[in-house]
Amino acid sequence: MKSSTIAILSVLGVIVLSVMWYISAGNALIALDEKVSNSWAQVENVYQRRADLIPNLVNTVKGYAKHEADVLEAVTQARASVGQIKVNANSPQDLQKFDQAQGQLSSALSRLMVVSEKYPDLKANTNFLELQSQLEGTENRITVERQRFNDVAREFNTAIRQFPGSIVAGNKGFKERAYFASAKGSDKAPEVKF
Repeated sequence: MKSSTIAILSVLGVIVLSVMWYISAGNALIALDEKVSNSWAQVENVYQRRADLIPNLVNTVKGYAKHEADVLEAVTQARASVGQIKVNANSPQDLQKFDQAQGQLSSALSRLMVVSEKYPDLKANTNFLELQSQLEGTENRITVERQRFNDVAREFNTAIRQFPGSIVAGNKGFKERAYFASAKGSDKAPEVKF
């Protein structure tokens, strides 16, 4: 074979390998992007589970605590405001708004649980206890799914920032995903007084 033929075949081989690498790297980033989207959908799923449980809890408490209307109204309003937020999981601002609304709902639910302490019959009611247990389980699920989302977002963000994935990510328009962050002041332990 002539040296020019070998050179042409070598160049073609490098081009074919480069194209194959680019396609492979692009597919890997697409798979990671879908993994992040799936993880976000699961976060929304567990928040929806909580939102679906709240009306049942509120109605159960209403039967016992008719004059605690302000707390029940706060829970209902917080739940409604959460349902109105549309989130683009790529937007840190949207994620922060969503997290703040969920925090307001958590706060309202905490006040509702304090109200339940005033009513011994309510605390002994099977329906209330079951709903309270379901909410506690849901809060744990939310924590787990938020952590999973952050883990997958970190994996994706690392892949699109490291060389050579950054080349493909830049060409295909992949952007970093936002993380869930702790609320301000949550780094300090709450003070418990008896």
